[in-house]
Amino acid sequence: MQVYLVGGAVRDELLGLIVKDKDFVVVGSTPDEMIAAGFKPVGKDFPVFLHPKTHDEYALARTERKTDKGYKGFVVYASPEVTLEEDLARRDLTINAIAKDSIGKFIDPYNGLADIQSKILRHVSDAFAEDPVRILRAARLSARFQDFSLAPETNQLMQQMVEAGEVDALVAERVWKELAKGLMEDKPSRMFDVLRTCCALKKILPELDKLWGVPQSAQYHPEIDTGVHVMLAIDYAARQNYALAVRFATLMHDLGKGVTPAELLPQHTGHEARGIHLVKEVCKRLRVPNYCKELAQIVSKFHGKLHQVLQMKPSTLLSFIVELDAIRQPERFKDFLRACESDLRGRTGLENHATPAAELMLKVLAAAMNVDAGAVASAYDEPEKIKAAVYEARLDAVKKTLLLL
Repeated sequence: MQVYLVGGAVRDELLGLIVKDKDFVVVGSTPDEMIAAGFKPVGKDFPVFLHPKTHDEYALARTERKTDKGYKGFVVYASPEVTLEEDLARRDLTINAIAKDSIGKFIDPYNGLADIQSKILRHVSDAFAEDPVRILRAARLSARFQDFSLAPETNQLMQQMVEAGEVDALVAERVWKELAKGLMEDKPSRMFDVLRTCCALKKILPELDKLWGVPQSAQYHPEIDTGVHVMLAIDYAARQNYALAVRFATLMHDLGKGVTPAELLPQHTGHEARGIHLVKEVCKRLRVPNYCKELAQIVSKFHGKLHQVLQMKPSTLLSFIVELDAIRQPERFKDFLRACESDLRGRTGLENHATPAAELMLKVLAAAMNVDAGAVASAYDEPEKIKAAVYEARLDAVKKTLLLL
């Protein structure tokens, strides 16, 4: 039995990054031997075991054979006869196909070390084309390793995979998982750049893909192109270390501009309303988690209205707060403002633009929330009178706050 550290742990060590998770491959062993040694079997599709003390994953060396489209279309063969080189050959990129033995020696049959030095993301072999999830992984790693470039031949292979319909076989859960991870990288726009270049974005997120080439008014969007704007916005959200829901909402906020009638361009009057059903379709198709879905829909619907708050009268401001359910869900409201901030500052030359609308809304919310609704309600018996009295008390608090500004 021989044990090797493999995959991302080796790659990250070579890049001088913190190693978070360790995966090992075991050559020359069987499931019975692993169990006898105290390892806990956890793999459903192939033999994977947890170490009895460290709980790191140990997988028996294996090969894979393509039998059908999609990431599940494989037959896995695990045996003591499978060599380390054969196991590494099934991996996606050369930088992930390096192993390290127990004495610290690196085994690099596919020149991953050279590609790390040259900062290139390159597929190990044509077997890359057998799993469409690898397109998403390559795009995600492009967002993580910003100074790496995708090898031209890898991009070409990815394009061929898209043309062959491999991407069509992806299941929603896998797409969402990879997109969510990519959105949480330091520069998520690079993921979408890679997906666009290989034409996969048109298949995975056609609503987003349509935004490139759609012009906006230069007065408000010096970058002009809507797709470019959305990429600037999600990169801004990433720099602020905003949560996944905020980044996803930012990604979705301008989908309506992709279906603006040509005669309206470069104006996009009504794009918020046009975008809501598109956001709903994306969230349904990808089975997006509830909170991410809720926030994306709210941001799509109301981000334009936020720009108008400085001209609103107190009653309209309070109604907007109520419409956003901000009093009951203040944290979601703050996430809404974060996504809108990303929209505002995701514009060429406007990265440090002031956010007076958001600041005003936070003060309005604080004033409304400071009203003791229970105390106000105690003076009335009828529900309608209670509702009206609470509203008037909150409106009075908002007016007083605005007088102090």
